[in-house]
Amino acid sequence: MLKGAFMKDGQCCVFSCSVEAFGIKELLPAYLDPTLQPEDLLTGVVIAAGGAGYDPLTAQIAGVASLSDQLKQFQEYVEKLKGIAGEERTNFIIANCLIFVVAGSNDISNSYFLSGARKSEYDVPSYTDFMLNYASQFVKDLYGLGARRIGVLNVPPMGCLPSQRTIGRGVLRECDDKQNQASQLFNFKLSAEMDGLNKNLPNSRVVYMDIYNPLLDLIINPTKYGFEVVNRGCCVSGTIEVVKLCNQFQPAGTCSDDSKYVFWDSYHPTESAYKIIVQQILDKYANRFF
Repeated sequence: MLKGAFMKDGQCCVFSCSVEAFGIKELLPAYLDPTLQPEDLLTGVVIAAGGAGYDPLTAQIAGVASLSDQLKQFQEYVEKLKGIAGEERTNFIIANCLIFVVAGSNDISNSYFLSGARKSEYDVPSYTDFMLNYASQFVKDLYGLGARRIGVLNVPPMGCLPSQRTIGRGVLRECDDKQNQASQLFNFKLSAEMDGLNKNLPNSRVVYMDIYNPLLDLIINPTKYGFEVVNRGCCVSGTIEVVKLCNQFQPAGTCSDDSKYVFWDSYHPTESAYKIIVQQILDKYANRFF
């Protein structure tokens, strides 16, 4: 059976849908879930901090665990697994499980464009280089801890997310070309870097995985996939609210049928959209890990 340890920055359904698609279990539990059972460690966990990024400042702005913190949690996970399965079996599990890394979107949207915290230090090309250095080191660190099958997802078309349309383009709410161009530049660099690591890290399967184009296709051609609304989310106004702002206390509530929406809130896709994207990703990349 495939063993999965998954690490990411906040888009939970990517991993839940993945583990379900592989037939492991319906949902992948969070590593920090207080109800987590020892046997859950054998089939994978999510080590997550919504709002984090490759840039350490991104996690500070959001007040969440950084990727270095998550790496320490992964080390803890490995040690706990050794206590359950023994060192030899644990080494086998870690070397043969799939680890997905999803980061970078919060760096571009929050640390660079929204807060402007990095604009005084970097232009877009140099900031994407800065992000890339952290991304590369993070994968090397995972490899150093025994991981061998590592999928690194690129950054989606940030400028077309509902919140970024609102922030970047005001009343017009068209896609923000500047954020999309930054995403494309980082993705170009990330692809080359991950290909290099795949060639230079012995016995590794480091796979660059494209989520940019599958999501963009849903946005550009929604009717092809059964969607109707692409420029706002299902919850409240759908133009700026995210995460905790989508709750039962909001007067506007949520849409009556979220399956018609590409986005749940102004930043994250719906489960329906994620399932389509994940299936496309698995169809394209799954065989590269084995």
